[in-house]
Amino acid sequence: MIQLEDLQLAAALLREPSLSAAARALGVTPPALSMRLRKLETTLGLALATRTSRRMSLTSEGERFGREAQALLTQIDSLQTSLQRDDKQLSGTLRIAAPFGYGRRYVAPALAIFAGLHPGLRLQLDLLETPWPDRHDADAIIHIGTVRDSSWVARTLVANERWLCASPAYLAARGTPRLPRDLAHHACICIRENDEDVTLWHLRAAAASVTHRAETLRIDPAFVSNDGDVARQWAEAGLGLVLRSEWDVADPIARGDLVRVLSDWAFDSAPVVLLVPTRKGRTARVQALVAFMQGHFAGR
Repeated sequence: MIQLEDLQLAAALLREPSLSAAARALGVTPPALSMRLRKLETTLGLALATRTSRRMSLTSEGERFGREAQALLTQIDSLQTSLQRDDKQLSGTLRIAAPFGYGRRYVAPALAIFAGLHPGLRLQLDLLETPWPDRHDADAIIHIGTVRDSSWVARTLVANERWLCASPAYLAARGTPRLPRDLAHHACICIRENDEDVTLWHLRAAAASVTHRAETLRIDPAFVSNDGDVARQWAEAGLGLVLRSEWDVADPIARGDLVRVLSDWAFDSAPVVLLVPTRKGRTARVQALVAFMQGHFAGR
């Protein structure tokens, strides 16, 4: 099978005046280039060049192969350029994966705006329970929480604290916890997601008046769900305390459906991040998405 380096070899032999010059253009030694040429001739079953003690010249087949190789290399270069052209001319398919709740509420509206800026793009949004690390052939992924995979680059979109909340009715019936250790006497609701240990809660004191600066609690949950919306609704119904992302409970708190408790303690945050391939595997479509999403979510 002909490889890209074979095309580059044939084009260099057609373009350069000598074997040594072709070798210099390709960054190899003349003996190495001669060996590669013999291997290519064996693959094709053709003589591409004639050699004497003084010089080398291409055969008619070699000249034809060199011209075809140069044309193919030009097409490949044009393809790369077309993929990296001005953002206003972006085309093709861009596949994004995101969690159900955040994807519906924030990602989908943002992508609607992005689509309006780039009408030539075809967008595909897959809402998944755990978009990372499943990936599902996505070009970009919205993930909530810590990422420990260096093969993709994480761009933080929103800091996203986690808040402990309960309904006013629950707190009236069971009392309001004042210290982390008080949670042992309360019904807690846990959300099973991203393969995390959801029953281990880490807290640190946010107020100087709190004596203990850090706490780690093992929660014995009264309720567990793999759906964050369900867990929040259980809390609103008065079933217990839920530790939930700020983006999901800010509105219920503002309406009075939930009340934040232990507000002078900070739980582990769950940043909203945009995951994209390393720069080597990134297209112009993905680069445009990164720039847009960072601007769209800035300051939220």
